[in-house]
Amino acid sequence: MGDDNELLGSSEFIKDRLYFATLRGKPKSTANTHFFCTDDEFIYENFYADFGPLNLAMLYRYCCKLNKKLKSFTLSRKRIIHYTSYDQRKRANAAVLIGAYAVIYLKRTPEEVYRALISGTNVSYLPFRDAAFGNCTYDLTILDCLQGIRKALQHGFFDFENFDVEEYEHYERVENGDFNWIVPGKLLAFSGPHPKSKIENGYPLHAPESYFSYFRQHSVTDVVRLNKKIYDGQRFTDAGFEHHDLFFIDGTTPSDLLTRRFLHICESAKGAVAVHCKAGLGRTGTLIGCYLMKHYRFTAPEAIAWIRICRPGSVIGPQQHFLEQKQHSMWVQGDLYRSMQKQQQLRQSRQQERNMSHLISSVDNMSIDSTILKPASVDENEFREEDTIPTQGDKLLALKGQRHPRSTTTVLSGITPAPGTISPPKSSNAPLFLSSTTAPQRLTRSPSSSASNLKSPFSLNMLSTKAVIIH
Repeated sequence: MGDDNELLGSSEFIKDRLYFATLRGKPKSTANTHFFCTDDEFIYENFYADFGPLNLAMLYRYCCKLNKKLKSFTLSRKRIIHYTSYDQRKRANAAVLIGAYAVIYLKRTPEEVYRALISGTNVSYLPFRDAAFGNCTYDLTILDCLQGIRKALQHGFFDFENFDVEEYEHYERVENGDFNWIVPGKLLAFSGPHPKSKIENGYPLHAPESYFSYFRQHSVTDVVRLNKKIYDGQRFTDAGFEHHDLFFIDGTTPSDLLTRRFLHICESAKGAVAVHCKAGLGRTGTLIGCYLMKHYRFTAPEAIAWIRICRPGSVIGPQQHFLEQKQHSMWVQGDLYRSMQKQQQLRQSRQQERNMSHLISSVDNMSIDSTILKPASVDENEFREEDTIPTQGDKLLALKGQRHPRSTTTVLSGITPAPGTISPPKSSNAPLFLSSTTAPQRLTRSPSSSASNLKSPFSLNMLSTKAVIIH
């Protein structure tokens, strides 16, 4: 074939059908080959020097786009080549997109996909870095991202068949609440509330009451605050939510005591847990990472990758190394926790059998002892922090608040909810949660893909949401 030269050095994902290539120029499609590029379509919104990975909505839109091409009658006899430029940052993001597609839809292992990506001329890729200002001390690789996506897929954190991309894109924006689901139906990361809803220096601030309706709709029962007491926590408790204070300093790592208390709160909560610090990125992502490692055996890099795909900018500076150091102990604690749960279930099952036997033999004297084992309650920590200079969270919030809404399929400007409330996107007809898991759904900023093309053969049960209040 005359197009074979275009395939030299490319990565093959479907034989004679789907390829990934790094090219210097913009190639022209031919009778046998269709080229497409997403470098200028899916764009990461950085804080400082961070440049990826792209968020969950962009991954979803990419998968929809590629599935549509692979199903297209006019392209059915053509080789499809996703090409990227030699811009190292765009290249790395493009590699994660097609690599994740191969993991999700082609059922390849992350290791197989990574070997394909580095074959030929695609020898190496720039590792991702955190959203901190200054030097990077921790590299997150493309393989880490693919492994994090596979682990999340295995645990049902996302299902692209039922993913409401517009909702994800809506709620992740600052003006609509700024929150994302990390573990659907269990852990929600959000930006810290303020005493009253208002716009300050162009930045939308949301009072606790703004979140009540959404939280109730999505079975959030507990709120964990990791930063200083900017608002009165009683406002959440008066509304029927459990509120917990676990303060530690912005940009630092939690003590073992705080980590244990956080995990206990999550394990004891009757519903989902909404976690915030100042920006809902560093401290919030760090403790959620501990939960992922303990309860789902994520590695530290897998946890960091998944949390950042759900909520870009999460886990910063020393917090990355902290998760590495905690991985083994979290795994051990998780194994012990699951073992104790099984033993408790076995004891309860045996007790029920004994009760039933007693019931049958002593119909005249029925007394079934149904003891429910409850974990010991944990007292709240009363920490206070005095802010005299802008912290890392302040700076990240300011940068996020300066972002301008992108042109998306959700027309945010057309939404005019009542002041102080977080409203769902009007253009979305889907329920806020995934029906299969009572987990919430999420939205992201997204480029040009048309919403009408989104129903493809995938499924994302995970809907992370950065909800923002609309003014």
